[in-house]
Amino acid sequence: MESFLIKAAQLIAALAFLVVVHEFGHYIFARIFGIKIEKFYLFFNPWFSLVKWKPKPKAGIPSDRATWRDTEYGIGWLPLGGYVKIAGMIDESMDKEQMAKPPQPWEFRSKPAYQRLLVMLGGVLFNFILAILIYAGIAICWGSKYVPLDKVTEGFDYVPTAQQYGFRNGDIPLTADGKQLDAADQQFVLKIAEAREVTVLRNHTDTVTIKLPDDFVLKLNNDRGLLALRVPVYVERLTAGGPAAVAGIREGDHIISVGGETTPSFTELTPALRAKAGQTTDIRVVRSSDTLTFKATPDEYGKLGFQLRSPLDIYETVTVKYDLISGFPQGWKIGTETLGAYVGSLKHLFSAEGAQSIGGFGAMGSMFPDTWNWYAFWQITAFFSVALAIMNLLPIPALDGGHVVFLLYEVITRRKASERVLEVAQYIGLCFLLCLLLYANGMDLFRALFH
Repeated sequence: MESFLIKAAQLIAALAFLVVVHEFGHYIFARIFGIKIEKFYLFFNPWFSLVKWKPKPKAGIPSDRATWRDTEYGIGWLPLGGYVKIAGMIDESMDKEQMAKPPQPWEFRSKPAYQRLLVMLGGVLFNFILAILIYAGIAICWGSKYVPLDKVTEGFDYVPTAQQYGFRNGDIPLTADGKQLDAADQQFVLKIAEAREVTVLRNHTDTVTIKLPDDFVLKLNNDRGLLALRVPVYVERLTAGGPAAVAGIREGDHIISVGGETTPSFTELTPALRAKAGQTTDIRVVRSSDTLTFKATPDEYGKLGFQLRSPLDIYETVTVKYDLISGFPQGWKIGTETLGAYVGSLKHLFSAEGAQSIGGFGAMGSMFPDTWNWYAFWQITAFFSVALAIMNLLPIPALDGGHVVFLLYEVITRRKASERVLEVAQYIGLCFLLCLLLYANGMDLFRALFH
């Protein structure tokens, strides 16, 4: 339950931050062009608001001039996004009463098409800029630390789906579609997932070619990943009074076998200990240059009572440091690569496998770690920022992309779409998004119950 709450808190915090930035993008461009903003809300507020505040008008300011004081600021109770209500615009509020009045100079509908287009693109632009800034901040604060593929002596562990197609635990990936893979490239895992042919080093001696189907990346959806570093079993911290401590095992010991079964990584250790739960068994360890054997009794859950050493503290790593000057180009590089990879992945959605891979808030929340980790939080938030930007550009009425389509039509034809057409399109878009929301979260529930 605790891990669920931590994941939920991270998801809500990330989405709240991204929504505020997105809506501020619309807000700031509207303000630049003298358009009044009636409401600026985090979360939706049907029937009532948790918090709302409207600044007092300032004496001497003409009523037809748009200022920040025109806006009601608030927090709604329904945490599904947020919005700005732009005066004179057909949006999710469907304010027909306002639209029936004569256009005012400070309304959205009275402005030139290029200004309205920039207002609609403002949210997307701000989300992408935010992603670049976050990636730059990560580079500056944490740098880039990775294990070169030729230093991963124990290889990687692969999810069940990957093993079905020929990967084996311990394989070290070498190339994807003939191109050399590099762990310094943050997209190298995605390149493997989207490749049709991958070569791996197996048993440190054999080069094996693995053929993959076109929709392999979609088949990985239920596994929520592809590979992870194999973790040799080094004792980092002992639990006082635990089976390992009682047996005489020390911090720094390298566990190599349990009950005569070799355990080159944590992947093999876990089932070996579970098989010996509640039974006294031999635990072999390497300590300095000595190989020692201890008698230990795993608890009823197959635990010895110790924490693992991080793989980044076991394998030889490369750390790249960035300062304020070099950090921003790195943020741009990662942001644009993430953007390109995400756009490329959208083609998979238009298939049966793609439809089954769609997830809602559950899928998004599962991406966060069980404990609060700022590095992971900002990494995932930056990715969500890119995803939010792209998804909002889809040509679906009620999304920014739907409004952009109508505005581009106006720019090209020099004719506005009628308000009736815009209203109908808005209703269709809202219904579609509601159905999509129900489907995505329904798929989360289905996977939770039956997988």
